[in-house]
Amino acid sequence: MVPMHRSILAMAVLSAFALPSAASADPQYRLLVFATPGKYHYEYIPVARDSLERLAKLHSFELTWTDKAESFNGDLSRYGAILFLNAQAEQLDAAERAKFEAYMRAGGNAMVVHRSAIIPDGAWPWFEKLIGRHVETHPYLQTGVVTVADKGFPATFGVPERWVWSDEFYPTTNPWKVPVHPVLDVDELSYDPTAVWPGQVARAMGRDHPVAWWHPYEKGRVFVTALGHNAEMYRDPTYLTHLMGGIYWTATGHGQAR
Repeated sequence: MVPMHRSILAMAVLSAFALPSAASADPQYRLLVFATPGKYHYEYIPVARDSLERLAKLHSFELTWTDKAESFNGDLSRYGAILFLNAQAEQLDAAERAKFEAYMRAGGNAMVVHRSAIIPDGAWPWFEKLIGRHVETHPYLQTGVVTVADKGFPATFGVPERWVWSDEFYPTTNPWKVPVHPVLDVDELSYDPTAVWPGQVARAMGRDHPVAWWHPYEKGRVFVTALGHNAEMYRDPTYLTHLMGGIYWTATGHGQAR
């Protein structure tokens, strides 16, 4: 006869093999990151990829990184959100655009970072409405003060109420009259909003200058942050906290303070 304590030990060992380990457990959600190099945005890629993969491990979500537009021809329904990270959305062809539009109409979610918020006039009106704003001019990178517009939104948790930050603070317009909810603003008194690249006409936006916002679109959620120009930003703890809050909300819809 087998002693009682040995029987209990054997059952515990068998149970350990039968149950999935924490390392092999299903992720909370899956995130597709679409990041492609451009003329002014390419050095960020290895830094951002390393940081986002670390965040995925820390926060237990699955990250798929791609620089191929044809990835949109796959099964997008498996992703809790799709992140456009400085990628040029207009490079998607008609079939890839249709797949992404169908994903959003089925309840998919999108996050747009910095350069991805710029799309040529008329190139893809549906995506411009998804962004919710039209980037009017391309300013110089300057140091300014970013202010919190929505303390209850996850992308502001851990961000100072007045945050000294250096970036290209895009001025925007709203030709589609899309209502958005500002998350972060920039104080135009803290930098020169008329300093733009040659060949453009500068226009200050005044007190209403959002640099991050969210809104519902189709049947999903959209979060946009215009911040994130250069590689070093993707090593900055405050900026990564901002990004992670956006990813978390976009993929799950959770975290907003009521």
